[in-house]
Amino acid sequence: MTVNQHVEQFHGLPVFDFVHALQEAEASGEAGAARLPEAAAVAWRIALEYESEQSWVERWQQFLDAVDTERVTALVIGQWAPDEPDSFREPLDAVVAAAPRLPALRALFAGDITYEECEISWIQQCDVTPLLTAFPELTELVVRGASEDWNGEGGLALEPLRHEALKALRFEAGGLPAPVVRSVAACDFPALERLELWLGVDSYGGDATVGDLAPFLDGSHLPKLRHLGLQNSEFQDEIAAALAHAPVVARLESLSLSMGVLTDQGATALLEGQPLTHLRALDLHHHYLTEEMQQRLRQALPGVELDLSEPGKPDDRWRYVAVAE
Repeated sequence: MTVNQHVEQFHGLPVFDFVHALQEAEASGEAGAARLPEAAAVAWRIALEYESEQSWVERWQQFLDAVDTERVTALVIGQWAPDEPDSFREPLDAVVAAAPRLPALRALFAGDITYEECEISWIQQCDVTPLLTAFPELTELVVRGASEDWNGEGGLALEPLRHEALKALRFEAGGLPAPVVRSVAACDFPALERLELWLGVDSYGGDATVGDLAPFLDGSHLPKLRHLGLQNSEFQDEIAAALAHAPVVARLESLSLSMGVLTDQGATALLEGQPLTHLRALDLHHHYLTEEMQQRLRQALPGVELDLSEPGKPDDRWRYVAVAE
């Protein structure tokens, strides 16, 4: 997963850019004759181009009018304010208001915005709880960004709730606020199989601690969890040490401690903790491990799909997470 390019596949479907198709039709003088795929065959991306004369809500209304929305299963919401950062509140309200017209919606990506369009630390999010309450059959939710608006108001939030259907949840941020992490832990997600949290750095609002992660580690929460990603963290070694003896690990199929400042200290804790040989995959990409430690991991986990790509210099005094600003 990268923030340098738009998502091309989502929820097992190719992403189709609805606005781009409209623009091609408008440029050819056939504004009402855009060539569109079958409604359930793609994940529909609604996003504005730079200096767009239309608002995101206007493009959204065109989507509702042109597509058989009762058969749409996946939505990707891209740039909603191309001239300057603006809150996700208006697009969120528009999508929630259209919920009765989207009975088949199962997956939603809120914030498919690249670095070129807007740095992740500038993506102004809001309380995304209404997305889960409006779509009780949603099985996958991805949210990118966490920032407040220019008045210091809003910002990413989630109220504790129960959602019966959600199977995959990912928060992507250069700094994930501790209240959001705690709220996820307080939610009741009986069907959740995949959870990924990009924790980020304190200077961009990522103020969660290892203590905030405890509910995900004790094994009593999220009964169907099979993949856990606690990623993009400055305290990746502490997370690794906590996971070394965490009950949840025994029932995971895959684990990600990638994108962060993982050093030999954290990897040693993992190797000296509970067995990890049952895992299908262990993702440690973007790390600061020595060659010797990487070899130890390969030897200790011969049957595990081990991602040790994007190594940093272990002796570098300046160590960075993969996604911050």
